[in-house]
Amino acid sequence: DADGVNRYKVEPYVMTADIYGASPHTGRGGWSWYTGAAGWMYRLLVETLLGVQLEGEQLRLKPRLPADWPSLKLHYRFRDTFYHITATHATNGEKPRLLLDRQAQPDGLIHLLDDRQDHTVDVSV
Repeated sequence: DADGVNRYKVEPYVMTADIYGASPHTGRGGWSWYTGAAGWMYRLLVETLLGVQLEGEQLRLKPRLPADWPSLKLHYRFRDTFYHITATHATNGEKPRLLLDRQAQPDGLIHLLDDRQDHTVDVSV
C-alpha cells in the first residue's frame, strides 16, 4: 500500500540486504542492489525449497513441497537439453519416487545427458 511504499523507500522488485529497525528509519530498506542478498535468496529457493542440487553431471531432487501446494514445475537446462520436472505429493502410502522419462531412478539421481532432447522428470515426495 502507499504507506508501506513511503516507509520502505526502495525498489519493491529488488532484494534488500537489511531493513532498518531504529527510528526515524524504521521499516526502510537498505542496500537494495546488494548482490549477496539476491544470490542467497536464489540458493534458498532453488536448493532448499525446490531441492535442486547439482552434483557434477548428476541432479539430485529433494523438493520441500508445502502441504497446500498440489505440485510444482520447473524447467532445468543442462547445456542444450531441457529437463521438465514436476513434483507432487505421494498419495495413499505411495513411496517417494523419481522417474526420468517414465523410468524409475533407483539411485535417486538424474544422470544428465546433453542429447538435445526434452526429458520429463516426475518426483513424488
